[in-house]
Amino acid sequence: MQQFLAALVKRYGRWLIILPPLLFLVVFFLIPFAYSLRISFADTALQVPPYTSVWNYSADHHLTIRLSLDNYRYLLNDEVYAFSYLYSLRTAFFSTLICLLIGYPMAYAMARSSRATQGILMMIIILPFWTSFLLRVYALEGIIRENGLLNSALLWLGIIHQPLQIMHTSLAVYLGIIYSYLPFMVLPLFATLEKLDHELLEASADLGSSPWRAFFDVTLPLSMPGVIAGSMLVFIPAIGEFVIPSLLGGPNNLMIGRVLWDEFFMNRDWPVASAVAIAFLVFLVGPIAIYQHYSAKQQEA
Repeated sequence: MQQFLAALVKRYGRWLIILPPLLFLVVFFLIPFAYSLRISFADTALQVPPYTSVWNYSADHHLTIRLSLDNYRYLLNDEVYAFSYLYSLRTAFFSTLICLLIGYPMAYAMARSSRATQGILMMIIILPFWTSFLLRVYALEGIIRENGLLNSALLWLGIIHQPLQIMHTSLAVYLGIIYSYLPFMVLPLFATLEKLDHELLEASADLGSSPWRAFFDVTLPLSMPGVIAGSMLVFIPAIGEFVIPSLLGGPNNLMIGRVLWDEFFMNRDWPVASAVAIAFLVFLVGPIAIYQHYSAKQQEA
């Protein structure tokens, strides 16, 4: 029996490792994606579910397929969707950039600290994950609203004479995204910087490089895998964020997550909402896949 199991693992060991995540992706990504793709080619109807059937079987077992592109044409003709796409891209891009500017020094300081200090700093970074994401957003709302902690402190110190209007603005959305996703930038950067060989910096110093020159010539290029990983972990969820712009943003902060929610649950227009989701996924995943493909080729070279 043991020999049989050993032979089985030797022959199919790779598939035994790949199969669980593959099944997970098929069940929770591929099947919902195919379902949404089918709905995107349907028409809205006053029924349950609220869309027409894409294919029908007649009495003589003849299959009729009817695919409508009206939903995708509607996306191209309505400027609201283009605005929400562009606003989501801009918000996610600048939020990722700010997270990188804040998170890189934090990760660098953690990597240069002692082992004991690294453990404490790591605990501080991951501590927010022990609290519900929704509660953290509500806590930020309590800080930045007109009678919140921030305005109360600034008024008490005499720095301002009337409360700042931060809630329901783009600034509040940026603060919420940066506050929520900053750990996703710090942790990959720390994992990369912590593994760097410090003897390379000593060698560059021996060759006459200044600390800044050594950073830009040695540390920064070697930390690019962490920069890319952290940027992806922040940019991808930020671009489809729904909770933060809904709670902290205003009517002008129309991100694609809010558009999807309104189409699905307010307008009950499932075909248009599915078309928005499919177009957004293709628009987002396509460039990322191409970038990762060429990045992997460059690393192999």
